[in-house]
Amino acid sequence: MSTRTSKPVRAGQYAALLCYLVFLAFPFLWLISTAFKPAPELGSLHPTWIPEHPTLDNFRQAFDEQPLLRAAANSLIAALGAGVIAVLIATPMAYVMARRRSRLTTAATGWVVVSQAFPFVLLIIPLFLVLKHLHLINTLWGLIMVYVVWALPFALWMLVGYVRAVPPELEEAAAVDGAGRLRTLVSVTAPLLAPGIVATALFAFITAWNEFFFALVLLKTPEKQTLPVVLTHFLGAEGASDLGPLAAAAFLATLPSLVLFAVIQRRITGGMLAGAVKS
Repeated sequence: MSTRTSKPVRAGQYAALLCYLVFLAFPFLWLISTAFKPAPELGSLHPTWIPEHPTLDNFRQAFDEQPLLRAAANSLIAALGAGVIAVLIATPMAYVMARRRSRLTTAATGWVVVSQAFPFVLLIIPLFLVLKHLHLINTLWGLIMVYVVWALPFALWMLVGYVRAVPPELEEAAAVDGAGRLRTLVSVTAPLLAPGIVATALFAFITAWNEFFFALVLLKTPEKQTLPVVLTHFLGAEGASDLGPLAAAAFLATLPSLVLFAVIQRRITGGMLAGAVKS
């Protein structure tokens, strides 16, 4: 009887999951469809999912109108720099906060949570003044510093959870065998933290890659602008937009983060399983 009643429930769960996936995929699928449609189909009163006459003209026009490759390179430098630096700073901090519990670490954890509620507008003025004093306005290094500051609280929060999931008994066993603190961290703790470090770096990378507001305010010259800022150049006056090239450029801008996640998510899962196996 229980088996019969569970089948409709399971079917309902799969149906709800399918609806949710369709809801998430709809904007991206419509973006792909728009990117390959010619101009007459874009202005049609009866739009279709699949382009009747697919074309690559939108992609050619997008590259002709805007420096997408240079903007993508700027975004890549900023995103990689922010991801690497945020992880290098957050990893030792997370270890201390997870292993050395005190009032100070509790207060620091609470501050990490509270800091996520700060709006962008509240932070941009002090950040702008600091970067101006350091002569880092309109530089990728200044933008990387801002991205690290913005990603660091959540990265720290994520890594604290991963460190706490590593049993302290493993470190104690390594200490009994004669391993020092540094050797224990490198040989025992770090391999188990690898999935968390990769996931945190991926979060920081995607956040920086898609960020728009800070890049718009801090980068003035076209040669330094990132990809999200350059995408706004396809928008004309009074809300008019060059829809085809804009869709093509936006589609290309989403590919790196999707490909990176598709590649790394297997490594994250594999690392978690490897860390759970006793050798």
